[in-house]
Amino acid sequence: MKIAVLGPGSMGLLYASGLSQVADVVLLGNNRENIALINQHGITVRRADSERHSDVPAFLNGSYDEQVDLLLIFTKAYHTQEALQANKNVIGPNTVILTLQNGAGHENVISRFTDDRHILIGTTAQGAYRENPYTVVHSGLGDTCLGAVSPEFDNIDSFAETFIKAGFPCLSSENICQTIWNKLMINASSSVLSGVLQVKQGYVVSNPHAWTLCRQLINEICMTANAIGCHFSAEEQTERLFNHLSAAPDGLTSIYSDIRNGRKTEVDVISGTVVRVAKEHNLSVPTEEFMVHMVHALEGRQH
Repeated sequence: MKIAVLGPGSMGLLYASGLSQVADVVLLGNNRENIALINQHGITVRRADSERHSDVPAFLNGSYDEQVDLLLIFTKAYHTQEALQANKNVIGPNTVILTLQNGAGHENVISRFTDDRHILIGTTAQGAYRENPYTVVHSGLGDTCLGAVSPEFDNIDSFAETFIKAGFPCLSSENICQTIWNKLMINASSSVLSGVLQVKQGYVVSNPHAWTLCRQLINEICMTANAIGCHFSAEEQTERLFNHLSAAPDGLTSIYSDIRNGRKTEVDVISGTVVRVAKEHNLSVPTEEFMVHMVHALEGRQH
């Protein structure tokens, strides 16, 4: 299988390295200096006391023109359109495009470059962070879950098997919407709240005011998800998130890091997804709307 990984950040490096053990893999990115360093040093993945080195060719966006079997997207959501346009030469009539990005709704952008029969969407519970442009620490294990946009997609298990062979536990789901909103439940509640407050995730459950806000966000997400057929109990989700945050109180989220470092966030595909879907169903989600505006306000600060 020929695979192109779009976006050589921490997750892109992790998956490119793993998949290169079982497939022909290339990396595509927009940072000339980082691309040169990856080609010079290869990719190093560290976990606990182990270390793996992989030589994965890296190319600047637009400079690689061989069509691939699978295009795996790990760019920030706000770069997806631009990145796909720059690399459209790798998308052939049989290319499957898979997004494992944060948030939801990415298929709306991907569908501008291929038909629904060639789109997979999914989530991953793997964790990683970069030490430098070519070294990544594998910090968390978990399932990758894939689902098809179109019922005509009939070979999803072959892609799941490729991930499994590469060392990434992988499941296929007939209700990927439920899976994505299950992850959005955390990202659009405690994660975005800890980012706005600039605190570790444990603070959200230890501070009564923060936890009240978090519960309001959970209620709004459940109400919105239920409107599109993804059924969640607010009581069950509140308990789940309480246990999750209590078990990992020192966790820091991507929105926290982006705000802290003065970078643009992905709030529009996280909390913004809840707001957009709620409006489509004439629902009111004022706390989520506040979070979207607050995050964008924080992005505009001078550091």
